[in-house]
Amino acid sequence: MYKMQSEGGTPQDVQIPVAILGCGLIGISWAALFLHHGIDVHAWDPNPDARNWLAERVKPSMAQLLQMDPPARALGHLSVFSEMPEALEGVSFVQENAPEVVAVKHEIYQIFERYAASDALIASSASGLSWSALSAGMQAPDRLLTAHPFNPPHLVPLVEMFCPSTAALDRADAMYRQIGRVPVRMKREATGHIANRLASALWREAVNIVAEGIADVEAVDLALVNGPGLRWAVTGAHMTYHLGGGDGGMAHYLEHLGPSQESRWADLGSPTLTPEVCAALIAGVEAAAKGKSLQQLEQIRDVGLMSLLAARSDTT
Repeated sequence: MYKMQSEGGTPQDVQIPVAILGCGLIGISWAALFLHHGIDVHAWDPNPDARNWLAERVKPSMAQLLQMDPPARALGHLSVFSEMPEALEGVSFVQENAPEVVAVKHEIYQIFERYAASDALIASSASGLSWSALSAGMQAPDRLLTAHPFNPPHLVPLVEMFCPSTAALDRADAMYRQIGRVPVRMKREATGHIANRLASALWREAVNIVAEGIADVEAVDLALVNGPGLRWAVTGAHMTYHLGGGDGGMAHYLEHLGPSQESRWADLGSPTLTPEVCAALIAGVEAAAKGKSLQQLEQIRDVGLMSLLAARSDTT
């Protein structure tokens, strides 16, 4: 076990730690977020070398959070375990970030039900797997919820939740709000949850525009981030059209502009990712990147997200 200590060299006392199972890109981001909010983290990863590198990999995300929001209390401390049952000891909440393979997740849930406290919850970051598929075979399936974040979780506030148990959702809701997230509850299961369905619908047409030769990749992205993306980041899709209806709001918009909206829907494409289309997309993003590495692009993204979040907090 490895413990990250405070700057003074003494581990802080946090009453109830959380467990992070799976410490790839998403798990590291989750860990940083909990630590920033003063919650101790028990981390486990199938890579036996995780104890040697996890503390260092958490630091960049921690630094971003410190820059955005100085913590109101002492940071949590990180303990890295080589065995999953040890990581589950004494926790009441688990964030699972295993690969999107049902069998792999089922194995984790079996260990969770055997070793975690009987009232502990486990939340899966799964993006494409349903609660029904994940919970199959569990002795107490209401202890599992899907809680899908958007990458990177320590910056993007959204968490999409589903579980038939209102009590489990209430507890998870409180936990996520404690660490500054915005939990959204789904009424029923759906592939891709909410945000990925919206993102997939948008990207389908973005790909179609490139495939049909209407515009290139860079033009499509510029149009989005300098047009509807700005409004959607503030008001969302439905409220944007409500405001677009003038004094009559959504009712006026639907009455007077609904038919034109339907005509645009009818003209949207359904592209296929043929080798030619894929080649155009790859060439397009490489041209738009203008020689910047993926690491540089991620830094630009994160700085932009931090600035946007700061601007939004100033207006609420």
